[in-house]
Amino acid sequence: RERLAVSSNQIANALLMLRKHVEQGLILSTCNRTEVYSIAKIARTQVSNGVEFLRDWAKTSDAELLPYIYRYENEDAMKHLFQVASGLDSMIIGEFEILGQVKQGLEEAEKAGMVKQPLRNIFHHALQVGRRVREKTGISKNALSVSSVAVSLAAQAIGDLSNCKALVIGTGEAGRLVAKALKEKGVCQITTTSRSQENASALAAALGGHSINISNLSTELATCDIIISCTGAPHTILDRQTVETAIATRSNRPLVIIDIAVPRDVEPEARQVKGVFLCDIDDLTHVSELNRKQREREIHSAMRIIDFEMERFASWWQTAEAEPIISRLTTKAENIRRAQLAHTLKKLRELSPEEQENVEAMTKAIVQKLLHDPIQWLKENANTSEENVKLVGKLFQLDTKEP
Repeated sequence: RERLAVSSNQIANALLMLRKHVEQGLILSTCNRTEVYSIAKIARTQVSNGVEFLRDWAKTSDAELLPYIYRYENEDAMKHLFQVASGLDSMIIGEFEILGQVKQGLEEAEKAGMVKQPLRNIFHHALQVGRRVREKTGISKNALSVSSVAVSLAAQAIGDLSNCKALVIGTGEAGRLVAKALKEKGVCQITTTSRSQENASALAAALGGHSINISNLSTELATCDIIISCTGAPHTILDRQTVETAIATRSNRPLVIIDIAVPRDVEPEARQVKGVFLCDIDDLTHVSELNRKQREREIHSAMRIIDFEMERFASWWQTAEAEPIISRLTTKAENIRRAQLAHTLKKLRELSPEEQENVEAMTKAIVQKLLHDPIQWLKENANTSEENVKLVGKLFQLDTKEP
């Protein structure tokens, strides 16, 4: 999972690499997943291309990668996306962060020129579904987040946090949520640090805390009670030796480290240091299971909404498949109508403006009635066979290539 993760500062390069494998696609990388969404005429080919990208990104082999891969195609892929956006596939069911992450994934792919229709519309609809599920069910009522769970784990390890000093490493969305949760728990002093000193200072100012330069990280460890790390760094930033050096100066005071970054920020070996309590993202599993059981009824309600939205979207999809050829057909018919109308009106100069309008209305009505049946047939049959589209193109002498 960590080798597949794509951090915020890597996403542009990752999309450039993805472009070599698929014509259009999107990467969604969170603490719980790295997913590639793409679209093509042949789904299986696109799935294979997505797997090739993940293999290249992780610098691994198919034999090592494939046991950890799940693959969805067509309706199954769409349903999975709707579940993801609704928070049903999150480590913490109903959490809000995933909706912003899906939106950000779409925005990054748009900036890279990797998204067009219908993938764009699919993701817009997924965001709508995610919001609707949260509005119509209690799935997100008093919802936890990975960040709030991290703070709760710290409280379980220490007890009362009001006399504790906390260090937040990372000032992205997760870092902001962690810092907010710490303040709500009554932590007496919050220190922030980040690769961006400006961001660290801004977050500290908003919380009434203070920031440090990340180069002073090892010194700060000696004075903190809680460290919550959530950077987007592609490598660890705290190793066992650094933690060991810090703990030696703490006069037997325990140090709680919660690492919710993917890839992880803290070397797992740091948990072997006496006096250190280290939790990482995998330790949230038991919290996740408890949260799922508590929200079981709301999960069923959310799935009913998703099933309904799947049917509604399937109807749009059927029409969308026919839209390009329908557009060409109506455009050609309209051009012919206008040309013939202009030619006829030149010969009927005695017509009044009102009579000319009546003639134009009549020509529009004739064209609409003539096209109604073929357009309806296209909407109902375009997605069953590409030959249907080609047939209509030949009948009406239309260019059926992609615009």
